[in-house]
Amino acid sequence: MSFKDIFKNSFLQGFSRFDMSPTTIIVAMTISCLFAIYIFFAYRLLTKKTFYSKTFNISLAAVTVITTSIIITIQSSVVISLGMVGALSIVRFRTAVKEPMDLAFLFWAISTGIICGAGLAEIACVLAFVLTIAIFALDKIPVGKAPLILMVSGQGYDLEDAVILEVKKYCKYFTVKSRSLSNNRTDLVIEVRTKDAGPLVKQTAAISAVTSCSLLSHDGEVTY
Repeated sequence: MSFKDIFKNSFLQGFSRFDMSPTTIIVAMTISCLFAIYIFFAYRLLTKKTFYSKTFNISLAAVTVITTSIIITIQSSVVISLGMVGALSIVRFRTAVKEPMDLAFLFWAISTGIICGAGLAEIACVLAFVLTIAIFALDKIPVGKAPLILMVSGQGYDLEDAVILEVKKYCKYFTVKSRSLSNNRTDLVIEVRTKDAGPLVKQTAAISAVTSCSLLSHDGEVTY
């Protein structure tokens, strides 16, 4: 038998198996399921209702448990771990994550699965506590109020001057985002910051040339 064969057999015999007792596996999977349930409720309570997706929330819990099972399997055999790396490398996630917080929860679920699979439940517990407090506290920090969008349509190319005159009465800061002129018709989109939204809409709609006036709010990003 050559040195190559001896080294190969020694490597496979020495590292191919790492026996885990059924009790250890059951405990690891149970802890992982408990953290998966915690992440499920944490995502439901902490995320914005506008962007909440129940199917995505369920997938977070499933990812936690699946990741734990993968880590346990990898620990059991070096050969299996190498094969699993090759198998998982062909997986492609084509669904775009639109909300940044969804990405944070996804990494949380994967990390918890890895930690539980490695038998370090204490770290997963500390991670869950710190991350929950951090997300809740940061979400309560007041941020700049998003501007309102004033949309005005009417007859005549001089409509913009009359609308801007009314806007100046109620807004210190405003920006004309869009103006469209066609067939003696004017359409304006103005970004405004005001505390008198009601009077602004009423006075703008009262302009004789205005046919429609709308004031919209949004939960998008605030630009300073």
